Amino acid sequence: QVQFVESGGGSVQPGGSLRLSCVVSGFTFSNYIMGWYRQTPGKERELVAHITTAGLGTTYADSVKGRFTISRDNTMNTMYLQMNSLKPEDTGVYYCNALATVLSGRPFNWGQGTQVTVSS
Repeated sequence: QVQFVESGGGSVQPGGSLRLSCVVSGFTFSNYIMGWYRQTPGKERELVAHITTAGLGTTYADSVKGRFTISRDNTMNTMYLQMNSLKPEDTGVYYCNALATVLSGRPFNWGQGTQVTVSS
């Protein structure tokens, strides 16, 4: 059974930092390109960043480029998102999933996500 457990969210002031974690079980993590997604009220879930299987390639949405860093540890079945210089528009619930499954329209079951709130 596939499971994603996201953690590390919280409330921070603009300019602050957070580090999110995603622990994966139920499939061979190292075989999948993985992504972090963000959902805000009234909007569709958007891809924030993704990382290749060995972690050698990363891609970011323009809105977070230069501020966020995605990484993974295949030995720990864990993916991370380091978020620096946070802005109010980064507020949302952050989820992780396997990129290919999301693009196919049949994603692995989503986890509960972790809430990030950026506000002064």
